[in-house]
Amino acid sequence: MSVALNGEKKDVGAEITIRNLLFKEKIKVHDYVTVQVNGEIISSKDYDSFVIKDGDEVEFLYFMGGGR
Repeated sequence: MSVALNGEKKDVGAEITIRNLLFKEKIKVHDYVTVQVNGEIISSKDYDSFVIKDGDEVEFLYFMGGGR
C-alpha cells in the first residue's frame, strides 16, 4: 500500500494505524507531532484506531515555539 508521507510516496505495507505509522517512521516523541490525513487534523486520542488507507496523504506537523 502506498501513501504520500510529507509529500513523498512511501510503501507502508498493509493498512496501518497512525500510531503504528509513527513507530514505523521512528518518531520518538508522539506528543510533539500533529498528524494530518487528507487535509484533516486527527486528534491524538484517535491515533490507535484511525487507519491509514492506500493513497492517503499524510503529513507529520511539528509546532515549535521560540524566538522573541
